[in-house]
Amino acid sequence: MTHVVTESCIRCKYTDCVDVCPVDCFREGPNFLTIDPDECIDCAVCIPECPVNAILPEEDVPADQQQFIALNAELSKKWPSITKRKEALPDAEEWKNRTGKLPELKK
Repeated sequence: MTHVVTESCIRCKYTDCVDVCPVDCFREGPNFLTIDPDECIDCAVCIPECPVNAILPEEDVPADQQQFIALNAELSKKWPSITKRKEALPDAEEWKNRTGKLPELKK
């Protein structure tokens, strides 16, 4: 199994998770991170690092977030690897508790 970045990350893009990943499986898009399912070793060290609880084991992704499993796989093939923590997006605090953010995703 792999881990999946879900909707909570959109327009926040906190990168605390990146610093702890032992295999550098995170990929960076304009306003969202993904996990490359072919690289993830299912170690789960990234989960407690995410301040918006956006990272879940694939088997625990809720029904309304299932599209993020395929989205992580698709976008991780297009986006570059991120291996160092960066500042969150400037308006991350404003967006972190919102739902329905999928239309905001920039591919």
